Amino acid sequence: MSSPEEIPEEAGTPVSSGIYHLDANDPHGDLVDRSGLSEEDVQQISDLMAALGRLREAEQRLSDASLRYMKLNQSDMRALHYLIVCANHGVIATPGAIASRLSISTASTTKLLDRLERAGHVTRRAHPSDRRALAIAITPETHEAAMRTVGRQQAKRFLAAARLAPDERMIVMRFLDDMAQEIEVSEEVWAGSAGFPAADQG
Repeated sequence: MSSPEEIPEEAGTPVSSGIYHLDANDPHGDLVDRSGLSEEDVQQISDLMAALGRLREAEQRLSDASLRYMKLNQSDMRALHYLIVCANHGVIATPGAIASRLSISTASTTKLLDRLERAGHVTRRAHPSDRRALAIAITPETHEAAMRTVGRQQAKRFLAAARLAPDERMIVMRFLDDMAQEIEVSEEVWAGSAGFPAADQG
């Protein structure tokens, strides 16, 4: 099994380049201006992209394992995570707050809560101060199971951060925020379009 950043051996494909290497993705310099970058710079940046790729793949494996263990889908897990955070802070969660957090419709939220309630993961009660709303809470059993397994594994991220010196954390935060801003698609016209035209199958 090849490592995540390796390219499968095929005719004319340099395996050593890796799928995250700049030469593999932008061989003619159409996407990235390399002026001022040495070969060593390009290699180190490509190695950094490969490290980010390994992190994303580890996160995906953790997410997949979490969904299998809890027998839930991605939206269900996000809702439960939100309910755990609310419980930890003594905040009463409502269907409206869950819909806003997950960016889903009221109807989809109702279906999600119906599903979670049937499975014994959440309870719905009258809101103590708002007659128009319901109070949604994660059940103690599901809270404990999630914290003991998925939550404990997710928390190990903090161990990696704790091993950095304070100035190193500042550099990492600045880098991640800068990268997030660079790849933000909110102002890209194509990101809001209906999609790439389908090829003519006729």
